[in-house]
Amino acid sequence: MSETVIRVEDQVVTFINILDVDPTKQQELIDVLNEGTEKVMSHRPGFVSVNILASLDGTRVVNLAQWRSLDDIKATMTDPEAQNFAKRAAEIAKAAPAPYRVVSVHHA
Repeated sequence: MSETVIRVEDQVVTFINILDVDPTKQQELIDVLNEGTEKVMSHRPGFVSVNILASLDGTRVVNLAQWRSLDDIKATMTDPEAQNFAKRAAEIAKAAPAPYRVVSVHHA
């Protein structure tokens, strides 16, 4: 079992999808994202981790995923099964996905 680790020096690409959702549909969206992660994403080449965060006011869900490379993300985005889950999520929420790199990390 592994944990998500965020470090500047790691050679991973972070894919963040911020989804705006009606508060009454937040849990439904979380269920779709969890199902997609368990059935598809976690089995794709280059997958490292997924963390799903829910805003306390119910209006947003953040999907923070780590992948070995940008090519792994691109390949996953063209996978028909992954596209199916993305479509299901898009029917519930407005998504703003993008790849990121870690530029700094601060601790207490």
